[in-house]
Amino acid sequence: MRLTFWTGFWIFLVDQLSKFYVLYQINLPNLPNQTYEVFPPFLTLRMAWNRGVNFGLFADFDMRWVLIAVALVISGFVIWWIKRENVGKWAYISAGLLVGGALGNVVDRVLHGAVADFLNMSCCGFTNPYAFNIADISIFAGAIGLVLFTDSNDKKKTA
Repeated sequence: MRLTFWTGFWIFLVDQLSKFYVLYQINLPNLPNQTYEVFPPFLTLRMAWNRGVNFGLFADFDMRWVLIAVALVISGFVIWWIKRENVGKWAYISAGLLVGGALGNVVDRVLHGAVADFLNMSCCGFTNPYAFNIADISIFAGAIGLVLFTDSNDKKKTA
């Protein structure tokens, strides 16, 4: 569990520091076109306030507190589940990635009413219209890791 805590802590910290830097040091929301070329065309900072879920789904509805509650319930469930299961270090790291990222986005929703998304990556003639952040990457990687590194088939094998 210590590995889950520290992974979540560092992900949360890096996510919040990156958002602070983009919002208040680069001042991305106030730049022309709200973009900042880092390594064009591969990496561009493009401001997007996500009030909905993935890819801005349900952004037209005021779901701020519902999404905060869902993120906290899922984080609590993942912590409870990972404590119960006999898993290896990669599952603990995956749980930390998911929880740290979820809590990073919760802080955004509480402070700003929306999640600050700003990373935009495009390549090879494909222009990506979406922006994301470090918390989003962590949540995705953590969810995939929990699927890959927790073996629910152990019980089926012994039955």
